Amino acid sequence: FDWIFKDLNFQFLAGNRCAVLGPNGSGKSTLLKVISGHLSPTKGKCQLIRNGQAVDPDSTYRHIAYAAPYIELIEEFTLEEALLFHSRLKPIMAGMTPAALYERLELPKTRRKEIRFFSSGMKQRLKLALAICSDTPVLLLDEPTTNLDVHAVAWYKNLLEQFTADRIVILASNDPADLDVCNRQLNIL
Repeated sequence: FDWIFKDLNFQFLAGNRCAVLGPNGSGKSTLLKVISGHLSPTKGKCQLIRNGQAVDPDSTYRHIAYAAPYIELIEEFTLEEALLFHSRLKPIMAGMTPAALYERLELPKTRRKEIRFFSSGMKQRLKLALAICSDTPVLLLDEPTTNLDVHAVAWYKNLLEQFTADRIVILASNDPADLDVCNRQLNIL
């Protein structure tokens, strides 16, 4: 039996962007999966507290938006269909509509294009926009700048600045470009 991480005790706070650091295989992605409720810890607990009350673990997903290269999009959807579908599953930020989200993506002439024809960078941009623009108190980002070009990295950082002021943002990465947006760190060596 191998421990991925052990004796981890950390509190993530609203209004902070925390970088989860560690070498490949240290458990950064696994920690995000535990926080999101996709995995259960073998020992201990991970708890989301809102307004002084513990959130029922079965409804944690409602409070979390998550973007990662390994999370798949529905590739048969057009971009327009994907935005509409997502907005029905998870509320998007106040004043934001699927049409406004399309404009924020800065992917001209893709509204009716099926996602399977997107480049890996375009797919990553869509995943980031869906997560960052979801109206949730917790935002999990795993390797957020994977497959993004220089322009898209600047776009992503701008989106973070606009939509994460009062949220808990947890970012797992080893890329220095990802980490410079964080004001706290958790190293899980």
